[in-house]
Amino acid sequence: MPVLEVICSLIGWFCLYLLFCCTFAQRGPEWSCRLVTLSHGVVIVLLTAYVLFIDGPWPFTHAGTENTELQTFALAVCLGYFFFDLGWCVRHHAEGPVMLAHHAASIVGILLALLMGVSGCETCGVIFGSEITNPLLQTRWFLRRLGLYDGLLGDAVDLLFISLFATVRVGVGTVMFYCELTSPRTTLVMKLGGVAMYGLAWVFMVDIARFGYKKSRAKYKRWREKPQLKDGTAQKLDGQERPKEKES
Repeated sequence: MPVLEVICSLIGWFCLYLLFCCTFAQRGPEWSCRLVTLSHGVVIVLLTAYVLFIDGPWPFTHAGTENTELQTFALAVCLGYFFFDLGWCVRHHAEGPVMLAHHAASIVGILLALLMGVSGCETCGVIFGSEITNPLLQTRWFLRRLGLYDGLLGDAVDLLFISLFATVRVGVGTVMFYCELTSPRTTLVMKLGGVAMYGLAWVFMVDIARFGYKKSRAKYKRWREKPQLKDGTAQKLDGQERPKEKES
């Protein structure tokens, strides 16, 4: 396993966090950690996209094959980040049990792929599908903190996040999960890890569907109440104008 690459990755993400803490000292530690998470999301999505779509091999047809050097590098970069983020979450009590379980499962899955030297292509595929929605999730958090969430921009971010999660992480993820389970090259332990990650994806999907339903219902309710509020305001103004007409 490339221990040195993982250690360098962990140190690199931690140093970036310290840099953000110094730059945005007035914002608090979560602001800086979210910036690191956003940075990791962008970097790892671009890196794994290159691994999957350009360098290869294709995870739907080559699940369980030996890791390439670029796959190993991408996994090491991601593992260092997950070590950093899990430590930060435990230190600051920032996440619930589901997210901590997701981090732990991700760490175990990447560790197994690195230790055994196989299944790097489908592991990079899972990372790509898991992290492609992360920048949108962090953007939503920053919009809320800056007071810019309640509007068209916030709605667009939420809609894109839900669409990407449903199509990539659940839709395409289901196909990849099937390919991994049916591949004769994939080891049993990696298949069990795939079951765990796929199950967590559906837990998140249920939560996201509930959020989307509640937000849509609230938006529809406000839309229905707008004409009534306008009518009430017009009647109030009309009632205020009538006494003035009598006096004149």
